[in-house]
Amino acid sequence: MSINIISQNEQKIAIKLKGIPLQYANELRRLCLNGVAIYAIDTVDVLSNSSVLADEGIAHRLGLIPLKTELSSVEQDNPSDRIMFTLDSGETQETRTILSGELKSQDTIVNPVSENIPIVTLAPGQRLKLEAYARLGRGTEHAKWNSANIATLTESDTDDERILTVETTGALEPQHIVISSIMELSKRLDEFKNLLSDLK
Repeated sequence: MSINIISQNEQKIAIKLKGIPLQYANELRRLCLNGVAIYAIDTVDVLSNSSVLADEGIAHRLGLIPLKTELSSVEQDNPSDRIMFTLDSGETQETRTILSGELKSQDTIVNPVSENIPIVTLAPGQRLKLEAYARLGRGTEHAKWNSANIATLTESDTDDERILTVETTGALEPQHIVISSIMELSKRLDEFKNLLSDLK
């Protein structure tokens, strides 16, 4: 069995899997998509919202903003850890769009992957003020915790060889998604072996 990197950049990685059974390769693909823990905003306390978008709509949009996540956080995977964000637009003087860059994080690493993701447009005299809390989660719970936009597994021209391609949301580097997924798959297989041993 072997795993080799074919290509990689900041957004995407492609690796060659040789001699790995299809069921394991496909489980690895699924873990890359939604089995790695990353941060996402999960709770929002809206203190003031005079925009046309309801509080629930604001909370939904905040949850879908990808947040940078440290690999060490993924390894610890402590669901009780929460990171607070604050946002206060003030009373606007002209029509403008509130962007993700206006979210202030209490953490130096966990921040939106882009400062230019629209949240809501405010008209003159409107205001948005809130506190939001991000926690670690996995995409199996909700799509906002998906670590990858795309994870595909394709057959190559060579027997018993497949290509796994993973495109990150920006929360983690592509190679870190693959490494964490391999570790998670290994852990699950060990747990399954122990379960079978207990049944004997």
